[in-house]
Amino acid sequence: MSGNTFGVHFRVTTFGESHGPALGAVIDGCPPGLDLAEADIQAELDRRAPSGHAASTPRREEDRVEILSGTFEGKTTGTPIALLICNRGADSGAYDDLRDVFRPGHGDFTYAKKYGIRDPRGGGRASGRETAARVAAGAVARKVLAREGIAVSGCTVELGGVAIETRSAGAIGSNRLRCPDPLAAQRMEARLEEARREGDTLGGIVEVRVTGCPAGLGEPVFDKLDADLAKALMGIGTVKGVEIGAGFQAARLKGSQCNDPIGPGGFETNRAGGVLAGIATGQEIVIRAACKPIPSIALEQRTIDIHATPRTISVQGRHDACVIPRVIPVCEAMVCLVLADHLLRQRANR
Repeated sequence: MSGNTFGVHFRVTTFGESHGPALGAVIDGCPPGLDLAEADIQAELDRRAPSGHAASTPRREEDRVEILSGTFEGKTTGTPIALLICNRGADSGAYDDLRDVFRPGHGDFTYAKKYGIRDPRGGGRASGRETAARVAAGAVARKVLAREGIAVSGCTVELGGVAIETRSAGAIGSNRLRCPDPLAAQRMEARLEEARREGDTLGGIVEVRVTGCPAGLGEPVFDKLDADLAKALMGIGTVKGVEIGAGFQAARLKGSQCNDPIGPGGFETNRAGGVLAGIATGQEIVIRAACKPIPSIALEQRTIDIHATPRTISVQGRHDACVIPRVIPVCEAMVCLVLADHLLRQRANR
């Protein structure tokens, strides 16, 4: 296994590098008869695009998706769906000085150890640019879920140490950070601007909520639904931690506080986050992903080159000051892929 394919029944293989000719995905196992047009996928890719904000990368990619196979007259045929996204704004010149240097926080060192060779242009396959292919594939999975009444939505609950204090679903679409707390969003923007002026970057926490998920999805032991969701989100390069429901707070509770009571009308609380014993309860699924700061910073950092010679570098190029909000549709896409896969697996099981 190469580690570039994800899923069991709904399988996705992504390909391409940050500064290669194109990125893309091949989806196998998508049910036939599903309405699917390039516009459906493009809408999700547009959400991932740079915002034009001062803290966002100046690299401009149209990310126009092409459906190369798997559809006929606007419907899926059940055969593999090939999606292509051409790179048109690549500028590899900024990476010439980094060809023999390992950038702190990046995959340069580990890729060199694994393969004996690496693509220094923007991080190659390890670049966040690779996630465009995931978002494209996730848009197809979202169509599968929508047909069953399952909805997936993400938001920002923390950025640069600023956490939300209130929550309003209606506020999420009112600011570019997709933050449910308007006042916190303003403080987050101020922190971002401060970090940008300092030549630094920030991390944050994304929360994804799933509504309409039927009880019973998930496998009992090794392919638990929450385990696969955690794996999917941890597979995003920037994610360093995942929690579901009460998450790490559950370790600080007593059993009497953590258990969700069950009444005639169903579960009365949802500290389990919609999953028990690896199987969906039918409640809202709540999952959070902790995203590290983008490692490409203008500040000087100590490192070594391929000869183990100490070096000091300052990473130039076109970079975001934070993966948020662009990583939100990526997180949503990975959740969609997991749920679509488990939905099809459940159909096969029952």
